[in-house]
Amino acid sequence: MRFLDHNRFSSRKISSGKPFSTMMTDLSFLDFHTHQLNSGENSEGIYNAGFAEFDSLPETQPVSLGIHPWYINESTVEEQLQVIEKAIHAKRITTLGECGLDRLTHTPLAIQESVFERQLVLANQHHMPVTIHCVRAFPELIQLVKRLKVKIPLIVHGFNTKPDIVRQLQKYDFYFSLGEALMHDDSNAVKCLKMISLDRLFLETDDKEISISRIFAAASKHLSIPVSTLKNQIWRNFQRMTAIP
Repeated sequence: MRFLDHNRFSSRKISSGKPFSTMMTDLSFLDFHTHQLNSGENSEGIYNAGFAEFDSLPETQPVSLGIHPWYINESTVEEQLQVIEKAIHAKRITTLGECGLDRLTHTPLAIQESVFERQLVLANQHHMPVTIHCVRAFPELIQLVKRLKVKIPLIVHGFNTKPDIVRQLQKYDFYFSLGEALMHDDSNAVKCLKMISLDRLFLETDDKEISISRIFAAASKHLSIPVSTLKNQIWRNFQRMTAIP
């Protein structure tokens, strides 16, 4: 499968030549956020690309590209924003990110907010979904989204926090992408999974050495629904998220 322009997603084709709409019963797993280029299984992943490697990636590879709060360098922000905007115009990225806020990293939160805001504005201008990294900064995230009146899909990846945060974010139509924490029955991710509307759910491997099929199996168990139903729902979520605004 290849991902085409997200604004033309409804007409995209897969490698077998079958259109998306006919593939609902035998779809591959969608790995919404991954640091692995090749999983070795029947899956399609959105690869989290670094700026240094971006130009060398195949154009058919679905990627996300953004300025992560861990790696903010004020001397390179302008150049990186230009790279992101150029990639959007060239229809090379599926989501902008990961980007966001993290209280546990060394960069002052005020600088993180400034860099994140510029990426949100850019994404909003181009109707681009945003993959968000957020650690202990959800109030700031919500306030920023409210102030900017962001209308694009926002997906908090690696979600594994308190259920109360789900309630707050769902008021603002966030999406949630859950991963390896679903393998642990006592995790916050498992508690939150049952609260998240299925039409706002994605699954991912992130940087973990685990197959996306195992993540789907864990989610299927906790939700008491078949894996095939979950696969179909998540592809529908992706199709809707990347539809023409």
